[in-house]
Formats: sequence, structure tokens, C-alpha cells
Amino acid sequence: MAGKVEGPAIGIDLGTTYSCVAIWQYDRVEIIANDQGNRTTPSYVGFTDSESLIRDAAKNQVSINLINTIFDAKRLIDRRFSDASVRSDIKHRPFKVISGHGDKPMIVVNYKGEEKQFAAEEISSMVLVKMREIAEAFLGSTVKNAVVTVPAYFNDSQC
Repeated sequence: MAGKVEGPAIGIDLGTTYSCVAIWQYDRVEIIANDQGNRTTPSYVGFTDSESLIRDAAKNQVSINLINTIFDAKRLIDRRFSDASVRSDIKHRPFKVISGHGDKPMIVVNYKGEEKQFAAEEISSMVLVKMREIAEAFLGSTVKNAVVTVPAYFNDSQC
């Protein structure tokens, strides 16, 4: 039996290039605008010598920090580095992707003066956390319940 759900539940569409967050209220779905007033938020994460940037801030600095700005990370979730489609995909990415433990694609960036490796799941998690924060700012309360969309082509291990 399911437990009682406390507080609001949000819906997050984790998109490859843009994400959005919504809540059901007043008998309809309301898409929540971010602090820029936009109902969609870039699914970008950027790393600099001093901080990590997520969404618009990351996308806005892509031209001056191309190799440390990550986008389309969702395409690498639960994939194998040796997979031909992954190898083809990463040829078109400005950031570095290497084979990690178990043939997992790892994204390599320079962050705070050090080389760091992140899995695509970690990058996507950063975007999801930011989407939750957008909802919390809108609602004025903590969000503990969410539904996240996944592409129809994802298999069970990718969900």
C-alpha cells in the first residue's frame, strides 16, 4: 500500500536541450517560469575556475567556455562508451568524453582548476535539482515528490 504523500508533487520534463517543471493546481497544469521568466530552462551545466553554472548562466557562457559547458548529457545515460552511436555522438560534442569504469562514458571538465569526471547521470541530476529549486521558489515550500519524464526509447536500466 502506498504511503500518504505530503506536500506538493511536481512534474519535471528533463529534456535533452531544455527542461521544464510544472505543478497541478487550480484544476490545471501550471508550467512554472524560472527566475528569467522563461517556462523552459536550458539543460546546460557549465564549469569554471570558481563555480558550476546551471541553465541560462551555463548556456550564456558557452561561447567563451565551450569545452567545459555540457549539454545533451541525457543522450549518454546508461550507455556504453564503445557503442557505435555513442562514439558517433561524442564526435559532435565540444566537451571531452572518455571511457570510464565498466565502459561508462565519463564527461571530463576543468572545474576549479582541476580535471573532474562526471557521469551523464550526475550532470542530469544537477539539472533536476535546479528544476526542483525553481518549483520550490514558486511554491514557497519544500518539494519532496516529483514525477520525471523519460523518452519512450529509454530502456528499463535508463529509467
